Amino acid sequence: MMNMTREYLEKIFKLLIFWILLFNVQRALFLIYTFLYGLNSGIGISDIVKAFPHAFTLDLSTACYFMVLPSILFYIQGSWPVFRAYRIIRVYSIILLIIVLLVSLGEVGIYREWNSKLSYKALVYLKNPIEVIRSAKTSELILIILVFAVELFVFGKFLGVVLQSQKAEKVEKAQRGFLNSSLLFITTIFFLFIGIRGGFGQIPISLSDGYFSRHQLLNQAAVNPVYNIVYSILNYSEIDNSSQFHFMADAEAKRIVKDLHSVRSDSTLRVLRCDKPNVMIIFLESWSGDMIESLGGRPGLTPEFHKLEKEGILFTELYASGNRSQQALANVFSGLPSLPFTTFTNHPEKYRSAHSLVHILNSEGYKSTFYFGGDLNYGNIKSFLLFNEFDEFVDEDGFEEDVERGKLGVHDEFLFDRILSDMEDQSQPFFTVALTLSSHSPYDQPGERPFTDYGSSDEYVNSVWYADKCLGNFIRKARTKNWYDSTLIVLMSDHSHPSYNGYKVWDFEYRRIPLLFLGGAVRSEYRGLVKDRIASNVDLTRTLLKQLNLGGDEFNWSKDLFNPFSPQFAFFETDDGFGWKCIDGQLVYHVKAHEVISIQSKGGMYPKLKREGQAYLQVLIQDFLTY
Repeated sequence: MMNMTREYLEKIFKLLIFWILLFNVQRALFLIYTFLYGLNSGIGISDIVKAFPHAFTLDLSTACYFMVLPSILFYIQGSWPVFRAYRIIRVYSIILLIIVLLVSLGEVGIYREWNSKLSYKALVYLKNPIEVIRSAKTSELILIILVFAVELFVFGKFLGVVLQSQKAEKVEKAQRGFLNSSLLFITTIFFLFIGIRGGFGQIPISLSDGYFSRHQLLNQAAVNPVYNIVYSILNYSEIDNSSQFHFMADAEAKRIVKDLHSVRSDSTLRVLRCDKPNVMIIFLESWSGDMIESLGGRPGLTPEFHKLEKEGILFTELYASGNRSQQALANVFSGLPSLPFTTFTNHPEKYRSAHSLVHILNSEGYKSTFYFGGDLNYGNIKSFLLFNEFDEFVDEDGFEEDVERGKLGVHDEFLFDRILSDMEDQSQPFFTVALTLSSHSPYDQPGERPFTDYGSSDEYVNSVWYADKCLGNFIRKARTKNWYDSTLIVLMSDHSHPSYNGYKVWDFEYRRIPLLFLGGAVRSEYRGLVKDRIASNVDLTRTLLKQLNLGGDEFNWSKDLFNPFSPQFAFFETDDGFGWKCIDGQLVYHVKAHEVISIQSKGGMYPKLKREGQAYLQVLIQDFLTY
């Protein structure tokens, strides 16, 4: 029995190794191609070699996907000896081999022109294959076809050796001995699932697992091409049905959006006392507006934040465009509103089409650092941050082993301690961004939990209270540092969260989040100022750049919050539609059902509200699809 089990597992293992080997050969060909055309100049050999181990997790996940069907077929054959699994697996594997070669060599074919991996966007061009062929150099086309033919022959033969079946009578006898074992089958499927998921960790695998370098070419080489193309197709499957977002003529929609962003006068209120201050943005994980007393929350939940309001400029009518951390990062770093059905960070092929706040600050001599106590692979955050070219990243792996952690990572008090420690030797000006995590489930933060009368929200409320305490301690210590007087600190929630008020995710009350400008760089006469203009977290991008005298007009979805002539409106996405708010009222609209979920408007303004929100979403989707 042991022999037979070993032979079965050996077959599975050999086929798994075959796929991983194939992926690495294709990766090597890609890197050789880019080397021959000088596309990887400035990248050292040691960096290129690192692409292979960093690719392993995604390669393994893809290979495990490939292995699910063969495992099932082997199991069926064990129960039904006359069933010839090897023949089906051979055909299935040859089809997969062809797909892998086509996708991999397709990337080689387009990379010099597009500098991107093969994605859904690229596949759209294959609707007109003649044009694609005509646009390619004949010599390159011939070479790719030749390489495809050679690889198909060589790996086809190799595959035949891997799948070479034993003599029928031996197989049948062996099958009765071990392939009928349901335990063996369940165990195999379990480990394939773990490989697909990327291990036992809290965060499942994502494209970001392949990202490791500041050189985008190496990141793209490390991302498995088949995993990438399937991921891209799935992310586009709903959003590319642009007809559901087409509410009016394109010209009319664009005119409405242009009018919405029209500004009568560029009269920015200068609230900073220095021209080139340090900038620190702290994204407060899941802080909802009703956790802030000045935004309508109960007193005492965030007392430290309440004290800080007197030192800075508080925005009371700010709404989160999205409902995930990765959306917030795209909202601020790219100045882009969130999208229904997908998130910008899930589309690495589109990163280059968007502007970057980080790139601008880097070019102005800012030292940029991103801090997070958890795993940056969640939501493709790591790939997005690497594209934005932060000078340095600190995630959970960058902390000492003895630092206290929860299930998600390092708690806020230790995150802030690390930032303070690093700032001792930080060059100025700096652009420092931190994303907290202790106010995210599972709420296993250290210390007391004083609130017990909020029902199902007890854990969440206590976690925000803890995070608030950590924030207050951090600011108190920061005030004693020599960099504080020339630093603008921006405190803003990344998104909201269900809380004791029971607001629905599509309610504007739910989407309200805090935004506070403070720090030594804020002029004393503006400290304690409260602004109640309707706005979105997307507006932080242009607002910052205007205060730094760096323009910001290229971020055309973002508004300047300190310009009294900037229009007042806020947009947020839902999975099925959008929310729209302006001085005339607010509504939430369900796109698929073509119905209004909620509406509050001044007399006769409902048609205008609906038209503006629809136009905004229509143009936003069109822009995204054309990136």
